[in-house]
Amino acid sequence: MSTQSYVHKVLPGSPGGALLFAFHGTGGDENQLLALGRDLMPDATIVAPRGDVSEFGAARFFRRTGEGVYDMADLARGTEKMAAFVRAHMAAGKPSRVLGIGYSNGANILASTVFLDPALFDAAALMHPLIPFDPAVNGDLKGRRVLITAGRRDPICPPDLTARLEASLLARGADAATVWHDGGHELRPNEIDAARAFLQPATAGA
Repeated sequence: MSTQSYVHKVLPGSPGGALLFAFHGTGGDENQLLALGRDLMPDATIVAPRGDVSEFGAARFFRRTGEGVYDMADLARGTEKMAAFVRAHMAAGKPSRVLGIGYSNGANILASTVFLDPALFDAAALMHPLIPFDPAVNGDLKGRRVLITAGRRDPICPPDLTARLEASLLARGADAATVWHDGGHELRPNEIDAARAFLQPATAGA
């Protein structure tokens, strides 16, 4: 798979340093998380792909048939394609570490890519993910670092499913934790602070 398999933007960072993939939410695009990515990791190279599925004009990374109802075959397709895209950029840039941050639908494709190939990402920050199924993990999550951020009143990502995702990750050996706020599906400052603290140690000495 080519580094050009998705429409995307790249913000160059320190050569051979950290590589951060930024995955937008439904209706966003490759620009949605670029500034956040640069704020979180000023020296990283940031790659932000645009979802290749259109839902009534809104970009997504895989199809769904309703709110919280995924087209599992298309999720598998999108996950395989994304994993290949990540590998292509890793081969081209030879980064010291590979990290991911995703919001909403972007968090879902990031999580699914981690399930498919846990070795791809050294750390993944999932902001308001919705995983309405028990993930099948291809390999071992031991040592993989995962941050989940969520709203206790999120109408799109029910808190019980967020808690179930954290429990599933922990049961499979991941170093996982959830940071909550009292709002809904919006990003709040405590999430951004948590993501910054989570990502920075992973690049120490890189």
